Parts: sequence; C-alpha cells; structure tokens
Amino acid sequence: MTANKHIKTTKRTTSNPLKARTGIEGFDEITHGGLPRGRTTLLEGGPGSGKTLMALQTLMNGASLDNEPGIFVAFEETSERITANAAQFGWDLPALQKKKLFFLNAQPTYDFVQSGGFDLGGMLAVLEAKVKEVKAKRIVLDAVDIVLSLMSDPAARRRELYQLHDWLLSNGLTAIITSKANLSDDDVGAHPQMALLQFMVDCGVILSHAVVGGVSQRNVRVVKYRGSAFEENESPFVIGDAGLEVAGAHYTDESRIEVSKERVSSGVPRLDTMLGGGYYRCSSVLITGFPGTAKTTLCGAFAEAACGRGERTLYVTFDSDANELIRNLSSVNIRLRHFVKSGMLLTKSARMVTGSAEIHLMRIRNLAQKHQVRSLVIDPLSALSNVGNKETAMGVAERLIDWAKLSGITLVCSSLLQESGQVEGTPLQVSTIADTWIHLNYLVLAGERNRGLSIIKSRGTSHSNQVRELILSDAGVTLADAYTAGGEVLMGTLRWEKELAARTARTEIEAVTKQKQAKLLTDEALLEVQLKAVQLELEVKRAEKETLTRLGTDRKVELAHGRNHMRELRGVDKK
Repeated sequence: MTANKHIKTTKRTTSNPLKARTGIEGFDEITHGGLPRGRTTLLEGGPGSGKTLMALQTLMNGASLDNEPGIFVAFEETSERITANAAQFGWDLPALQKKKLFFLNAQPTYDFVQSGGFDLGGMLAVLEAKVKEVKAKRIVLDAVDIVLSLMSDPAARRRELYQLHDWLLSNGLTAIITSKANLSDDDVGAHPQMALLQFMVDCGVILSHAVVGGVSQRNVRVVKYRGSAFEENESPFVIGDAGLEVAGAHYTDESRIEVSKERVSSGVPRLDTMLGGGYYRCSSVLITGFPGTAKTTLCGAFAEAACGRGERTLYVTFDSDANELIRNLSSVNIRLRHFVKSGMLLTKSARMVTGSAEIHLMRIRNLAQKHQVRSLVIDPLSALSNVGNKETAMGVAERLIDWAKLSGITLVCSSLLQESGQVEGTPLQVSTIADTWIHLNYLVLAGERNRGLSIIKSRGTSHSNQVRELILSDAGVTLADAYTAGGEVLMGTLRWEKELAARTARTEIEAVTKQKQAKLLTDEALLEVQLKAVQLELEVKRAEKETLTRLGTDRKVELAHGRNHMRELRGVDKK
C-alpha cells in the first residue's frame, strides 16, 4: 500500500444548499458550511489583515470548484494589481476571467472626488447588466467604504447602503462586502461609516492582525450569522503559499479515522517488548524528559525503523541543524544519512524559522502531504509554546494530533521539561491526548547520572510498569533489565557494585557448598567401606557357626553309628 493513499483531506465533503462554501480550509468548518447563499456578508479588518485575499479566494473557489461565476468590484486596488498579487499563490485568475470571473475597476479618481455629490445608481446599473451577461452567482465589493467616505452627508451614506443592500438581495447574489475596521476600539468593529451595514447583513466576519509575544498572530471571528449556528470564538489563520487557511474547529469524522491493531517498532527492541509489541500504527506518541535524557535519540530510532520498513518519514527538529542531527545520532549507531539520500527520509530544521505556532503547523502539514509521509517526528513539540500566543499553541498541538490520525500518520513527538521532580504534565498539555506517553529522567547516585525510562501510559495495550535503565553506546540503544535492591532501582556503578557483591557472595556460597558436599561424599564412602567390612565379618562368623553346628551333628551321628557297630560285633541283641 503506497503512502499517498493515507493522506486524507480534512475538509468536510458535505454541502448545504443554503450555504455557499468558500473553499477556504477551516473557515467552512467554523461557519458550518460556508457563507449564506444569496445573502450579504460583511468582512471587516485592519490594514494587512487579509480582507481582499479572503474575498478573492472565496470568489475564485466558487468559480473553479462550484461553477458559480463571480464579479469582483475593486474600489481600492486595480484589477491588474489584484491579479498580479493572486499569481503569487498559484491562482490562475486570467484563465477564469475568460468565462467565470469579471473584474470592475471602480476606484474614485481625483477629479471625481472634487466633483461633489454622487450615488451608486450608475455603477449598480452597469453591474446588473454584467450579472446577467456572465450569469454571476457571487460578487465581491472590495473596500466600498472608500467610496462612501466621500459622502459628507450621513443621510446620503445610509441611503446608499440601503440601496446597495437591496440591490444585492434582489439579484440573489452571494455577496461579500469588505470594509476597514475601526481600530480605535478595543473590540474591533465596523468603521463608523459602515456601522449601519453590520445590522443589515446576514453574516459578519472580522479579521484581526496583531503581534503577540513578538510574533505575528492573525485571527478570524464570525460575529453574526442569521439562521445558522457557527463557532463564536476567534480562530487563528495563516496566509500561506496557497492562500488563506483557517485553523478553526476541524470536525473529526470518527468513521474516517483509521483504527489499526498493527504494531510498528519503536526502533528499540526491548522497548517494543515493554509496550507489548511496539506502537500502534496511526497513534500519537509523546516522549518527555529533561535536557540530555535522550529524547532525540528515541525519536531518531523510530525514524530509522520507519524508513527501514519502507515508510516515508518527515523529521522536524527545533533543536539543531538537520546535518548535525544525523551526525549526532550516528554516534549511537542510528544511521539516517542513506535514507535521506534515497528520499525515504525528509529532515527539516525549524530552529531558525520564525513564525507563530499556526504557521509552523501549516508548514509541517504541507511538507507531510507533499512528501506523502506515513511517519512524522517533531522534536521537540514543546518549542511551539515558546512562540507567540501560548493558548493558541495548545490548540495547535491538539489539531496536529487530530490531523495525523485522520491522515493515517504515526506521530512521535518529544517535549522538553524544564524542572526536575514529579511529572504531572507537559507545556502544551499533549500528555492528556497522546496515546502513548514515555518519560525519560535522570537517576543521580554515587556521583553518577544515569538515564531511566518508564511508560506512563499506553492506551489500548498492556505495558510494563518497570523503570528501566536506558543505555546508549556505539552498538546502539538498548534497555537494561530492571534491578532493584531494598525497593530501590539501581543503575550504573551502584548496580555494577551490587551485582559484583552478589556474584561474589554466590561464588563463596557455591565453594562452601562444594566443600561440604565433598566431605559428605568422603564420609559416605568411608561408612560404606566400614559397613562392607562389618557385613563380611558377620558372614564369616555365620559361616563358622554353621560349620561348628554341622560338625557337632556329624559327630553325634558318627558316635551313634559306632556304638551300633560295636554291638553288632559283640553279638548283642538290638534294642
């Protein structure tokens, strides 16, 4: 089975006739299907928040994915500049412009500004003719607030807003109106000139762009959606190589998650034994520990084993350069270089890469899909907690695990613990959702620092509860048998000394036992000789006794016979 069959999309496939999907990953999830079809959506945000990009991407996806022609009315940038910018995302707008997309430049000129009052009636008449010509289903009015700001009369602005909204509804268009947000308010809202429109539209969306912890953070929030449920909280989004991507609430279809009973090796045979045969395929594995406890070593062992099984693997490291990683792992007989050369293993160093946790997640997902991986290693995942918004980073870790499961990928990630002591959790709380949790720690005794390994949990399988010594050597990585003395686990020199003393004691006991056994054998042999001598003497005495008895009897018989014979000679009568 090839790896590409296991990369699954996270977009929902179900459609709603009352909603027009945007085709923007994540946004259709938080709106439960897309924007209201045949109605108007107000899209607000500050400069650089991505309003034009989101509106254009929605319009393009409607034309290319759902065969719904659209019109883009540009009040700020020219259509030529918009088309040129879109090319950076790989969008072929010129091809769509031939039949499905129409761009209208409606930027007010200097002379127009100075000419006095005006209304939108003429432009709407032109648009209505174009809607009928291209059979448009969708329309974008980008930065319409620029034109409305030219109207000094508030009543005129309200009149034009009503006229615009009524025209959109009467033509049954799925419309997006973009507007600058009022950045002076703490809670970002509509510009005062567009405040009325917030109450008129059926859907309101706000894009925000801020710097949190020195890192850029973009969020999208749906503030209203008539006639539909939606996710009310802010959802982070990123602008990547293919456009805008929302890291919102991705609904996991449990029926699509591969639940496998197949085991895959951790790369350490004795650890596989402790786990009852290895990790479950498509599971998430967390390896925690303090600096230097060999977290990277276990990650590297898994990557080597996965490549050895013929599984394409992605290794993302936040701690070191990729070439240094390969060199360092070779010191414990973990050989990754030939897998890199063959293309089976892709190593990426994110040490010098800046960006929020959402950006890192997007890059990791794109690399995994492009490389068609079945195994993914992130070392350490806790590095995401050090960039930007920590609360957002926690959500990134959860979405990463859910995405890996849905994509049929076995995920192994490490997490750095900063303080010694009892392990209660991890920086991103990954320990609560990971399927298997392996913890590494130090045991310092008798002036030595030794590594210990224990399995805190492994869902769905029996596993060892022992603390085992992790041994790294030129021959590779292995685990020593558990050794306890007085209820304490001993490792290193103390274990060697205790084992030596035990072996010496056993040797002494064996020697004393052998001596006693030899003496007993000697005594037994002597007694057996003595017993045989006594038995021989007894037999001689019995023989003498029998001889004497026989001689006495024979003598009596002989005497009786002699007397009878004498009588016969003398002629004495027999009695």
